[in-house]
Amino acid sequence: MDRMKGKVCLVTGAARGLGLAAAEALLAQGASVMMTDLDAATGEAEAARLGRHAAFMPQDVTRESQWAQVLDAVQERFGGLDVLVNNAGIAHILDVENVSADIWRRTLDVNLSAVFLGTQAAIARMKGRGGSIVNIASIEGLIGEAVLPSYNASKGGVRLFTRSTAIHCARSGYNIRVNSVCPGFADTQMVSGALATLTPEAAQQFAEKTLARIPMGRFAQPSEIAAAVLFLASDESSYVTGSDLVVDGGMTA
Repeated sequence: MDRMKGKVCLVTGAARGLGLAAAEALLAQGASVMMTDLDAATGEAEAARLGRHAAFMPQDVTRESQWAQVLDAVQERFGGLDVLVNNAGIAHILDVENVSADIWRRTLDVNLSAVFLGTQAAIARMKGRGGSIVNIASIEGLIGEAVLPSYNASKGGVRLFTRSTAIHCARSGYNIRVNSVCPGFADTQMVSGALATLTPEAAQQFAEKTLARIPMGRFAQPSEIAAAVLFLASDESSYVTGSDLVVDGGMTA
């Protein structure tokens, strides 16, 4: 119950899905957690449910100025920052011939550029204190998917950006570790929302084909991904930096 005792964490995209599960896991181990999301109503309700060590702020992770505002609020509320979980993300099921330039740009803004903005801002606050940055990438940053070109590109970028940043922080002596979690398909609103953009028949075919590729034969539960986030956030992973922690039921094996 005290793996994260005394640690202050910031989790983006925390109103639901993997972000909410990560916040719950961190809180359960003694952390204080600032949760952010565009969905203020849901985020505020979830933070209230989780108790006095949880707080919520609305945030558009693609806006640089909001990162400073959120980190100032974390400092004021909890006294510092030890862990950043860059989780906010979006996905669209569209192949390269059908994805629009606007969707391409928006996907990279949310999934990749926002990770850069958050990481840069967090390093400035963590220097002299140390910390852990956990970026949520994906197995779709490891393999290609014909109908996910913008998502593939963004998550592949997250993985290599994570490695570059980890090397910089380690060689600079900052005591800041930077790692990525690469989930497989999980039972979350983002996955169901992406499938909802397809016809019912196409969505069923996509789900069936995906399940057939997973040796364990099921999608992950958000709590199973959150356990990997918790490990990388905690001091148990003190010698782990620049790594990808793949949690995919064997799909990429």
